[in-house]
Amino acid sequence: MRFIFHYPETSGTSGDFLDPGPLGDVARAAEKAGFDALSLTEHPVPGARWLENGGHQSLDPFIGLGYVAAVTERLRLLTHLSVAPYRNPFLLAKAAATVDKVSGGRFTLGIGTGYQKSEFYALGVDFEERNALFDEILDVLPLHWKGEPFSFKGLHFDARNVIAQPRPVQDPIPIWIGGNSKLSRRRVAARGQGWMAMSGGPQLSTTARTVSIGSLADLGSMIREMRDAAAANGRTDLIDVSYSYSGVTSPEAVTTDVDRHREALAEIEKAGVTWTVISSRTRSAAETIAFVEAFGATYLS
Repeated sequence: MRFIFHYPETSGTSGDFLDPGPLGDVARAAEKAGFDALSLTEHPVPGARWLENGGHQSLDPFIGLGYVAAVTERLRLLTHLSVAPYRNPFLLAKAAATVDKVSGGRFTLGIGTGYQKSEFYALGVDFEERNALFDEILDVLPLHWKGEPFSFKGLHFDARNVIAQPRPVQDPIPIWIGGNSKLSRRRVAARGQGWMAMSGGPQLSTTARTVSIGSLADLGSMIREMRDAAAANGRTDLIDVSYSYSGVTSPEAVTTDVDRHREALAEIEKAGVTWTVISSRTRSAAETIAFVEAFGATYLS
């Protein structure tokens, strides 16, 4: 199992997204500590009420990860996650290809359909079309990344004999799809390289508009069902699965009850997870880097 450090999310409006530390310093520390990837989330224009009631700030994840690419050598770079319907599919494809190109092939495109109606309204995207737009994007991305002429007529565009170069380094860029619904898992089984399972309680159904995963046993059943469906589609590749572990969120917690945390991580891996997402609730560079270093020394060495 491999580990992703998700840059700590600052909630509300009283602080700044980068309060947990300069992005470059945190990324370098995560790489040195043994983490395999770093992820950033996306909310370009969230509702003020949502942000003031526990919602989180964000950077543009593509620009942020492009910066991380320049200051690291090994870390994979993950959008966790980008709301795909917010963008014209060609602009999304180009942003992903750019990060992949400048990083030497270290990018993973994590995408979801989105859930904040106010954000859809602000961006001029029809909330009710989000699933149709998402499937359209899955059609367009591989065409764009081939670097060959193609045509595609979408819901709101008509591309005629277009071509996108330079090509990304990876062929293809891995696409991880987020969300716990059966539709999301069917999409992964058909066309994704990874599933970003969302952890959290029953509130997920109202806040993120997706079903909650009750237990690791339930998660394991979902993973087996998804991989069986992929095999039925004729696929032989292993589909990655990411899942968050929130048992340690501070430097002190990392070194407390270590055996219990190791057992919990082992159970997550046993369920079929290949990437575990780790984050912290730290609010200073010193705290964040101490957390990253402690986690690496305790669980990644």
